[in-house]
Amino acid sequence: MAAKVLMRGTHVLGEAAIRAGCRAYFGYPITPQNELPEYMAEAFSKMEKAVFVQAESELASINMVIGASVAGARVMTSSSSPGISLKQEGISYLAAMELPAVIVNMMRGGPGLGNIAPAQGDYFQATKGGGHGDYRVIVLAPAYGQEIADMTRQAFDLADRFRTPVMILGDGMMGQMMEPVVFPEPVDLADLPAKDWIVDGAQGRPSRIVRSLWLDTNLEEELNWKLMRKYDIISDEIPDQEISLVDDAEMVIVAYGTAARIAKGGVHRAREMGLKVGLYRPKTLWPFPSKPLADLSRNLSHILVFEMSTGQMVEDVRLAVEGRCPVSFYGRPGGVVSTPEEVARVISSTYHRVTAQH
Repeated sequence: MAAKVLMRGTHVLGEAAIRAGCRAYFGYPITPQNELPEYMAEAFSKMEKAVFVQAESELASINMVIGASVAGARVMTSSSSPGISLKQEGISYLAAMELPAVIVNMMRGGPGLGNIAPAQGDYFQATKGGGHGDYRVIVLAPAYGQEIADMTRQAFDLADRFRTPVMILGDGMMGQMMEPVVFPEPVDLADLPAKDWIVDGAQGRPSRIVRSLWLDTNLEEELNWKLMRKYDIISDEIPDQEISLVDDAEMVIVAYGTAARIAKGGVHRAREMGLKVGLYRPKTLWPFPSKPLADLSRNLSHILVFEMSTGQMVEDVRLAVEGRCPVSFYGRPGGVVSTPEEVARVISSTYHRVTAQH
């Protein structure tokens, strides 16, 4: 049995990426995720055929990702909120050219330069596209160190399978927190599926073109519909969630990432008060796991969404519920981190208000 290793989140992500076959990393420094490129730089320096570049900017790094991906590499970049904003044009190009890549965002307080404290204000940016045009990005939201390890492997596999960018959405607290993890065994690069679309020299085969410029509007339209058909398949196959303490629940708390860890503590405290409260945690933010939440909402009196923002995921929750039960929101933006006790108080006041109305 593999041994557990105590590591901080950014280092877990780096090690998991290497074990997933990542052999190219391009990035630019920004707190609170600098330990990740530091880890990749040191690890790659001891490996053959591994490329690490600290680029001159975020724009340069995301375009280097495009180059490595089109050549067939498992490639990753990482940044934090303002840096991810600068990468959005390149992410749109990746989606348009159907190129796999893993993009890590360890969110910080914002908008603007904000601060380096953990926050969740980038949900819209991650799940609604972020850049220009009709495209989507798969978004995975780990909440624990072990999930960082597991979802990093999953991110590379999904990126290759669907030829699409995949984003891992964390935050500054998740990146710095140390937890024990068990890493999956490293993949053998020779065992990965062949990529019959890469540009690696047309010797003995017809030439290939990977592009995003389609001046013929009919061809551009067909690309858009092709991407949409792929997104429909993704939406059917990969939504994932954690559901706990809902069998007798009258109210459910919906939260993701670090906020879900806090909410889980609040839910357990509410249970100790005798309140029938459960937790619904999306693990995929896009596609959002709407159907299980919709089914659950039919038997609930209320849903409370907790986010470390002014309220962004709450819109997807309301769309999933479609008015079957009321949805309210509680949040702490700008890098303020709630305690489980604080969330338990909010749960209690909301619960008693709702039950009094019934």
